[in-house]
Amino acid sequence: MNLLDLLQRSTEKFATRTALISGDRSLTYGELWEVVRRLGAGFRRLGVEPGERVGLMLPNVPEFVQVYFGILAARGTVVPLNVLYKGEEVRYILEDAATRWIVTSRMFLPVIEAARERLSRPIQVVVLDGESGGGNSGIIGGPDLLRETGEVTAPEPHEVAVCLYTSGTTGRPKGALLSHENLLSNMSAFRQIAPCDERDVFLCVLPLFHSYGATVLMLFPLDIGAAIVLEPRFVPDQTMRVMAEQRVTVFAAVPSMYALWAQLPPLSVDLSRVRFAISGGAPLPLETLRRFEERYGILIYEGYGLTEAAPVLTENPLLGPRKVGSVGKALPGIELKVVDEEGREVPDGAVGEIIARGSNIMLGYLNRPDATGEVLKDGWLRTGDLGRRDDDGYFYIVDRKKDLIIVGGLNVYPREVEEVLAAHPAVAEAVVIGVPDATRGEAPKAYVVLRPGASCARHELLRFARERLAPFKIPRDLEFCEALPRTVSGKILRQQLGAPGQL
Repeated sequence: MNLLDLLQRSTEKFATRTALISGDRSLTYGELWEVVRRLGAGFRRLGVEPGERVGLMLPNVPEFVQVYFGILAARGTVVPLNVLYKGEEVRYILEDAATRWIVTSRMFLPVIEAARERLSRPIQVVVLDGESGGGNSGIIGGPDLLRETGEVTAPEPHEVAVCLYTSGTTGRPKGALLSHENLLSNMSAFRQIAPCDERDVFLCVLPLFHSYGATVLMLFPLDIGAAIVLEPRFVPDQTMRVMAEQRVTVFAAVPSMYALWAQLPPLSVDLSRVRFAISGGAPLPLETLRRFEERYGILIYEGYGLTEAAPVLTENPLLGPRKVGSVGKALPGIELKVVDEEGREVPDGAVGEIIARGSNIMLGYLNRPDATGEVLKDGWLRTGDLGRRDDDGYFYIVDRKKDLIIVGGLNVYPREVEEVLAAHPAVAEAVVIGVPDATRGEAPKAYVVLRPGASCARHELLRFARERLAPFKIPRDLEFCEALPRTVSGKILRQQLGAPGQL
């Protein structure tokens, strides 16, 4: 089976049901499938060969979904690009992926043209809302691509479906190669723990070019015949109103979104149709969960995953006991272990690196055999995340392995300190990093964002921390800032903290 089989099967069962909603636009499953067939034929006419990588730079609009599956219908590989990227960032990915085509809209044409000027090979740009250029312009209009319909060319399960570039919180982004089988396996596992069906309405405000949004909010709903409400931008109050208007039943978000929703002034919206919310992409502070749930009465179920795992590894059971503070249990068919530096499994309750094995794990990184070898060892994916497992099989993320702060030989986990600071009534969010210390080697430093309208003195917040933490965990320095630098998926760019001119 492949991803196209998934969509075709849903089309056969739910042809007249709504698949996609975007503003005042909507598409049924039957209409979506017809466009996918036309796009597949169009890409084949352009010369897309099986396994060839095709760039896709669009926000959360129906065209993203259409083109995603259209590329697959030509047996191509989708290379989604972050719509916030600038010319050099786009150039790097197009060069690294060796793409000959990129699909976009006129909105992003200036950025792509800036990237094209510095590419070592020619590339054709398909502008969905534009017309074909003349001569050697390399511009292909969307209408030309949709001219004819055709039969779908079925990919094999082992073929690469997407090349997802990691968010690059350290160094250059790497392209994680995920096969049809990887993605189908992850959806199958998620379906076993998620009580959803064709009657559900999913809100998709997470970017579809990111693995979290693509799997949980696009592929999974399409697999079960549900409707997807696409929102191209996250505007906290507007998103809440859209959820009410469209009678959304399920949504997923990153912790920073939940924090902003919790801070909104009172809104007159009816969210009674929402059955549950999912959090992932970054650790969910307990104080953020508490504030959101008290405000809206919607339970958040936290999960955990990474791009290289397609991406979901764990989830708090939607049909079982939820443990606040944990990221839940391993999904069915996925093996997780907590190991020490030598790769030996540690007892429940002990902290170690989480490693994963299953048919959802990526094939490797594009053009990066050394990097692939570092994270894929003996069939296991080294996540780089430190965590522990309790007696019931629930996992808890302690921190990123590389973020651990060693103070005079003692381990300080930034997340523990962050949770304490975030519990102060004036604090919206906090992040803690390690900075050089002449005496102790490293010392914690905190960056704090206050809640709107709140005030708090530095000494007051440090006193609050001293009452709750051992002395070696107390930040040596604390800096207030208006916002924290983040990736589009909500992960904090820790390497930018403390850099000159960043905050």
